[in-house]
Amino acid sequence: MLRDQLAAALKDAMKSKNAERLSTVRLIQAAVKDRDIANRGAGKAEASDDEILQILAKMVKQRDESAKIYEENARPELAAKERAEIVVLQDFLPKQLSDAEVRKNIAAIIAEIGAAGPKDMGKVMAVLKERYAGQMDFSKASGAVKELLN
Repeated sequence: MLRDQLAAALKDAMKSKNAERLSTVRLIQAAVKDRDIANRGAGKAEASDDEILQILAKMVKQRDESAKIYEENARPELAAKERAEIVVLQDFLPKQLSDAEVRKNIAAIIAEIGAAGPKDMGKVMAVLKERYAGQMDFSKASGAVKELLN
């Protein structure tokens, strides 16, 4: 499904001559193609929508870090380019959950699976990743899980 969205976005960007969007969509497709090749080498099927969402989230995080570095080094034009790519990438990601929603979902999962302490953190994170792929930053979520389990 995401592959179809990406193909349609590529065609639209070409038709509208939107060079910025076109280059970003091509970067996404290249990253997906790389994952497909890696999966083939491991004997797996091509990248699923969940894997594509993970790729997109990783790309957003990379660009955000790059933009911060560019801003620190007085390169606002490069930071602006990175931020523009983030906007395009986020078009393909589901709506991000707020911090309050993340904490509420974590508490619900902890209660649902009966997690009792830090040793159950992996179980909670596995359920979170399964249900909310692409909707939250799991590095931040892991801190909240650890806090709620203690």
